[in-house]
Amino acid sequence: MIEEEINSLVPQRDYSRRSFVRTSVGSGFAAAVLPVMAQTQIKTGTDGLIAGEVMIPVGDFKMPAYRAAPAGKANAPVILVISEIFGVHEHIADVARRFAKQGYFAVAPELFVRQGDAGSYGEIAKLVAEVINKTPDAQVMTDLDATVAWAKGQGAAADKLGITGFCWGGRTTWMYSAHNPALKAGVAWYGSVARSYHPGDKSALDLVARIKAPMLGLYGGADPGIPNDSVDTMRDALKAAGNTRSEMVIYPDTPHAFNADYRPSYRKTQAEDGWKRCLAWFAQHLA
Repeated sequence: MIEEEINSLVPQRDYSRRSFVRTSVGSGFAAAVLPVMAQTQIKTGTDGLIAGEVMIPVGDFKMPAYRAAPAGKANAPVILVISEIFGVHEHIADVARRFAKQGYFAVAPELFVRQGDAGSYGEIAKLVAEVINKTPDAQVMTDLDATVAWAKGQGAAADKLGITGFCWGGRTTWMYSAHNPALKAGVAWYGSVARSYHPGDKSALDLVARIKAPMLGLYGGADPGIPNDSVDTMRDALKAAGNTRSEMVIYPDTPHAFNADYRPSYRKTQAEDGWKRCLAWFAQHLA
């Protein structure tokens, strides 16, 4: 959750350790998360991949995104990779490359770009007030639809569509699953199910009856911003709505953002288990 992003970051930072350098989408790290933990950062190369920044048309607007796909492979299943509140920085790009290494056409769109450059903000509260809280779900859903259409135009198998995301992106994963009935599967990493962030928007629980795809939820049991009982409520609501293929996993004594390998919240064991579950989920449902 956004509050957990605020609480898990130190207000005063030494920017000399690792500077905010961003020449394109997917490069560098967001100013708000510096300094990153170099000792735990996972780095995935681009050998055998087509990877880098692309521009996706959304009506007359051009939305930047990071794309990673296996070179020379047509009809690769599509996975949308949705960022935290910090936008598409190096970690999110690396996640896209990890999927591409597994044979997927992965795209991480810059969903905050109309509201501002999320990566340039050094103050979380200001980022939330000026960018995140001004990004409505309707805009995000339209942008994701355009991303899927663009991927199809690139020769990817958009009929085999998955989505995954982290924190804000985890909530967006739930919301897009309710929005797009063509979605085949989703994996939501510690995304709130019980609240919204823009006035007038609903929560995932409000729309649970619309979620038909099999969803995997991965949560930290020690995440105070997402109470365990809200995760349990979502599990029960999915079953009550007839979505019996979905699963919710709660890792005991595990904080928010446990997959963020560049931050102190990273938990290697839980992150690796979550990643294995994520890959198995998509292998099962996007085949």
